[in-house]
Amino acid sequence: MKRQQIATAHVPIPAQRRIAIESEPLPRNIAELVDVAARAGGDKVLWNFFESAEILTYAQLRERVFGLAAGLQSIGVKKGTHVGVMLPNVAAMPLTWLAIGVLGAVMIPINPGYRERELIYVLSDSETAFIVTEKETLGTVTNAIVEGNIKIPPKNIVVLGDNEENHRSLEKLMATDRQLLRLPEDIGHDDLLNIQYTSGTTGFPKGCMLTQRYWLSAGKVNAFRDGRSYARILASTPFFYMDPQWLLLMTLYQRGTLFVAARQSGSRFMNWIRDHKIEFCLLPVITLKQPKDAADQQNGIVRANVYGIAPNLHREIEERFDLCAREAFGMTEIGPTMYMPIEAEDMVGSGACGIPCPFRECRIVDGDGKELPAGTIGELVVRGPGILKGYYNKPEATAAAFHGDWFRTGDLFRQDERGYFYIVGRVKDSIRRAGENIAAREVEAVLLSFSPVLEAAAIPQKDETRGEEVRACIIWQDDVQADQPLLQQLIEHCQKNLASFKVPRFYTFPTSLPKTSSGKIAKHKLIEEMTSKTDRSFDRVTATWTS
Repeated sequence: MKRQQIATAHVPIPAQRRIAIESEPLPRNIAELVDVAARAGGDKVLWNFFESAEILTYAQLRERVFGLAAGLQSIGVKKGTHVGVMLPNVAAMPLTWLAIGVLGAVMIPINPGYRERELIYVLSDSETAFIVTEKETLGTVTNAIVEGNIKIPPKNIVVLGDNEENHRSLEKLMATDRQLLRLPEDIGHDDLLNIQYTSGTTGFPKGCMLTQRYWLSAGKVNAFRDGRSYARILASTPFFYMDPQWLLLMTLYQRGTLFVAARQSGSRFMNWIRDHKIEFCLLPVITLKQPKDAADQQNGIVRANVYGIAPNLHREIEERFDLCAREAFGMTEIGPTMYMPIEAEDMVGSGACGIPCPFRECRIVDGDGKELPAGTIGELVVRGPGILKGYYNKPEATAAAFHGDWFRTGDLFRQDERGYFYIVGRVKDSIRRAGENIAAREVEAVLLSFSPVLEAAAIPQKDETRGEEVRACIIWQDDVQADQPLLQQLIEHCQKNLASFKVPRFYTFPTSLPKTSSGKIAKHKLIEEMTSKTDRSFDRVTATWTS
């Protein structure tokens, strides 16, 4: 079998690869990585946004990135400037990110699906000075700026596909002569590159302060930890999340080609793999739910990363598609953290996340941060060069997130005698839907802002396709006449104030919510009750009631 031949191919052992990766110096900054890779890659294609037919070579990358950097510099973007970028998966997104990095400025990636309420928070919290968006989302941006009284003047709004006189044109900035760029000389590893917002568990998202070192090491680790070359890499998730960003840097290190989809699709995924002869990808479990095809095993995958896959499905994926699927673990705060070595064939279906990546140390500790012996369940803590510097403007949250220099993941793990780590649960009150971390408190805040709602709790609902869906448990006000139109109003209220992936799918109306002695909702008891009881629930997607 192809997958077994790949897994047993002779390569240096993981410990040797780790030493090699950590001992070789990183590029000085993003600008140096772009410059060196562009000179080495020449006329080779760097990326192919195949659904919008946007293709760029390595040589063109240098011209475009440094030219856009010069354009942004000409309108006032400089080292340390905070630039919001609200773009879908189009080539302008990574071009803008790299140009921001060249200047030593800071990108705030923003989900184009955000509504005004969410956008107001991110722009205000991050102290964004400029924003780059597209014509389709310009209305949301301008509404949020007005409603939130945010001090971003029209001249600091850069728009893709809109040449109105009161806004900057991203296309015009891209056309700036790169010779006009005055490259800052003091940009180093510890300068910020991103304020990346992540849901966490405290309601509104927190901005992770991620440095140039974070991204340079993340790209390098993924490029070389398997001891193999990946010439053709797929990015199918949104660029405003961390994965496509490190996939791009991985590609630059490998001098490969990144193929980028407009959005994730389970039904088209394997066609992309075959059409573009992909060798490395992040494989969504939803692919296994697609009808079987005679061409399933006709692929060139060398390694497919999977995340949190059910152990009983792991071998099934490998055998159906004849590929090496290997677990990995990471978080926005700490980047790529664990991986399963490609040669660890015996660990398929074990449920293990793997071993620590280069640049990362991992421990299992108790509540006081004391390391626990192998086999004992405790919280995973992680440290290493390049992890987040902290949460922007949130010193208390930053302090609570660390035991000394060890970052507290909030995830429960155990480690076996061989050194493999296994995730067993979460300390954090969040819901993980199709790879998205959704803070329960943010969903609950929106539910409670609907006046007929007295109490609300958001909890995870197991789902075969997406891992978890959001279930809203609602107690109405005493004087409310609950009916289907009222429920529909609640759903519309959620859709107006939450990104689509956060909107609860299921709505349950228990007679009461279990409480702790301090009067807080006892989530663990509520989840147990919803698992064992048969309360009627409304499924927003199918528009049906179930028991």
